[in-house]
Amino acid sequence: MSDYPKDWEEVKLVDIPIQIKKGDLITKKEIANGKIPVIAGGKSPAYYCNRYNREGTTITVSASGANAGYVNLFYGQIFASDCSTIEEDRSYCIEYIYYLMAKEQENIYKLQTGGAQPHVHPKDIKKLEIIYSRNIEEQKSIAETLMTFDRHIENLEKLIEKKKMIRDGAVEDLMTGKTRLDGFDGEWEKLLLGDIFKINMCKRVFSYQTVKNGKIPFFKIGTFGKKADAYISEELFNQYKHLYPYPSKGDSLISASGSIGKIVVYNGENSYYQDSNIVWLKTNLNIVDKSFLYFYLRTFPWKITEGTTIKRLYNNIILETEINLPTDIKEQQAIASILTSMDEEIENLEKEKAKIEKIKAGAMDDLLTGRVRLI
Repeated sequence: MSDYPKDWEEVKLVDIPIQIKKGDLITKKEIANGKIPVIAGGKSPAYYCNRYNREGTTITVSASGANAGYVNLFYGQIFASDCSTIEEDRSYCIEYIYYLMAKEQENIYKLQTGGAQPHVHPKDIKKLEIIYSRNIEEQKSIAETLMTFDRHIENLEKLIEKKKMIRDGAVEDLMTGKTRLDGFDGEWEKLLLGDIFKINMCKRVFSYQTVKNGKIPFFKIGTFGKKADAYISEELFNQYKHLYPYPSKGDSLISASGSIGKIVVYNGENSYYQDSNIVWLKTNLNIVDKSFLYFYLRTFPWKITEGTTIKRLYNNIILETEINLPTDIKEQQAIASILTSMDEEIENLEKEKAKIEKIKAGAMDDLLTGRVRLI
């Protein structure tokens, strides 16, 4: 472990001492539409019931499944089922213990035993090594500082969800013409995408033409909208971009397989895309704004036969899809501008949340090792 203050100790949880209890069984008959969360093997309550076996402030550690070892903190009444728990005690600050364990989350995951159904047992949790201050006031001070970060993050999460609900409502109202913007009262018309667009795709790139590292990312269906895991040469990119179809800035790229209908806007960067699996719509007609089309494609699902599962978005499905749009392209642009502003506001809040989470991680590392002292 790293250096720590002389008045701190390198201990195991069992040395504090901390009592770790196993949860209790609950039957399907007891599961009801109650208000008491049942904490099992996942990261969130499995369901709810009408009785509890823990109250106050409780640390839970998921006992089995893919998330075995996940550490969480609950206030109030819960029913601890497929999990281990640590409860409040006057000899320590429960939130401080929680943050110590959260800091060691990856090491707790490594305590998993078993194959298909991993388990984390109380006897193994007790052996977790931590750097520990026995000063209760210092524990409380550290916990309160970290809780301030968590409250800020929680408030941002709530605000983001609220903004998303407002945005989604605006999309529904504006993209259907249910709500009209001031200054616009022209007609809307229904057309097939095939009446306006043709489908384009990049030239096929073979696996032997790709490398694991390079300058031009090559996006396949599995990496579409993520980080590329393959690259092509600049020479091949420039050749194919010049000779074959290539998206223009602002075009909406559509996944035709995998995550069916996933939309990513091409922003003009040098990159290449897998043929047939990633396509875009092209037209010479100036009747559809690109940003308006993006929100349409992002919002409205592709029509498929009832009772069937679509495994691939074939060209005919795309081209036979109906679009309802204002005949005045300025209204399309005004609608897209409002929705884009809402998206940008949400994106900025998510960036702020990520920033606070990063600062909190640094604070945890400093405060929980004693590198920075508060008292």
